[in-house]
Amino acid sequence: MAPFITFEGIEGSGKTTQIRLLAQRLQQQAAEVLQTREPGGCPIADQIRGILLHPDNASMVSRTELLLYAAARAQHIEEIVRPALAAGKLILCDRFTDATLAYQGDGRGLDRELIIQLNRLAAGNCSPDLTLLFDLPVETGLGRARRREADRQDSSEGRFEREQRDFHQRIRDGYLALAAAEPQRFVIIDAARPANQVTRQVAAAVGAFFQPTTGAL
Repeated sequence: MAPFITFEGIEGSGKTTQIRLLAQRLQQQAAEVLQTREPGGCPIADQIRGILLHPDNASMVSRTELLLYAAARAQHIEEIVRPALAAGKLILCDRFTDATLAYQGDGRGLDRELIIQLNRLAAGNCSPDLTLLFDLPVETGLGRARRREADRQDSSEGRFEREQRDFHQRIRDGYLALAAAEPQRFVIIDAARPANQVTRQVAAAVGAFFQPTTGAL
């Protein structure tokens, strides 16, 4: 099956910009690329995304949140990801199962084994070959995310930005623990650097994945 690359990170880490830039670069090199995201990626999952991320839903309980993420993922996998992988397309996905472990496990404190089981139920045997973790201090990421929301004058996906700093710090720590546990899959990207430097880090990591000896795409 084709490579499956995921982009992970806290709010404001810049991964969404970088996934778009990488997709453009790969397409220029004639690669068949599918750029997608979670939650979302298909109409049903996008509707669930609207519920999950809207700040009006601040009273959502953690178990509901977890189950909605699993439902969106199950639809996304069957409708988009699995057919694309079978067709030989390279998948670039903005968040995947690691996000659920970091956000709902470390951030919300839900049972880790339950999350692993739900991830397995929703995703089946679809798992990333490479994960780029965009890491930066919580204060920097939240500052970026809130400025972006103000610039766009759109708060429709701002529910998580309204959480306390400690919540986001637990998520960052959880991501770093995941990376430490699977160094063969994760590459940590210093997302606090200027965007052009982050782009070069991404290119180097993906190049090393495709061509371990030359580091070229």
